[in-house]
Amino acid sequence: MKEFLFLVGGFALLLSGGHFLVEGAAALAKRLRVSDRAIGLTVVAFGTSAPELLVNIIAAIKKSPDLAIGNILGSNIANILLILGASSLVYPLTIHLGTVWKEIPFSLLAVIVLFFMANDGLLDGLPSMISRSDGLVLLSFFAIFLFYAFGLDRREEIDYQVKPLPWGLALLMTTGGIIGLGLGGNMVVDGARGLVILLGVSQAFIGLTIVALGTSLPELVTSVVAAFKKKTEIAVGNVVGSNIFNIFWILGITASVSPIPFRASLNLDIGMVILATLALFVGLFLGRTHELDRKKGFLFLCMYFTYLAILALRER
Repeated sequence: MKEFLFLVGGFALLLSGGHFLVEGAAALAKRLRVSDRAIGLTVVAFGTSAPELLVNIIAAIKKSPDLAIGNILGSNIANILLILGASSLVYPLTIHLGTVWKEIPFSLLAVIVLFFMANDGLLDGLPSMISRSDGLVLLSFFAIFLFYAFGLDRREEIDYQVKPLPWGLALLMTTGGIIGLGLGGNMVVDGARGLVILLGVSQAFIGLTIVALGTSLPELVTSVVAAFKKKTEIAVGNVVGSNIFNIFWILGITASVSPIPFRASLNLDIGMVILATLALFVGLFLGRTHELDRKKGFLFLCMYFTYLAILALRER
């Protein structure tokens, strides 16, 4: 029972910590005269990825590599199949041409790069792991993505409205957010490791399902609300950008902190990320071009629940 309480309490701290960190840090950046658009592309983007980042770093430090990798792969699968599928049921998602031809292929590149980096055993007969040098390469790809994102900032009106806050309150929210993220990440990892023992399943299974869904809640809420408001580009951009962040930024940082051993069985899940990304790309050319309608969204949800069933069978 305490394992579930740790998970629920940890996720609550992660979500609230991420919120306070974003609001406090954004207010501080505004007082330092950083533009709203730059804040949206940096502070907000990094803040919404903080739950996955903290969980992964703590999992790596506590020698739970399958939990760390499962969290990222599971989040990316859920982002496309569950979150975009659910969002398109709310309102059909029309997708910008730049997202179709640049950002979705970039997210596909991310998972392909991860496959080659993780499979030293398959390619060279060496112990498979994501090493510190691999982590630095992933961070280099992330720097390229940031350069691209700031290029978009110069061409398009992408604004993030910042609440003005007093210096003291902004500092308090930022500090409290960081502390909440640290405590929440630690509780989630401890709770997940306890569930592994209690349920007799693997760390990878818990990471791919419960932990991945919990850390993807910010993306789920953002995308569904954006779909309700008919701001479809935000709904899609949030998911695709998160998938790029997850691999290049979060796994890059995690591997730089502590090399991550990789089990060959996780190639099935890497393959599922590739399949989901290809399904998103190809689906945009079937039926109404550059649109994810309700039929495609329903198909995505079916794919996601089929994948969960396969995971459950794999654990038997």
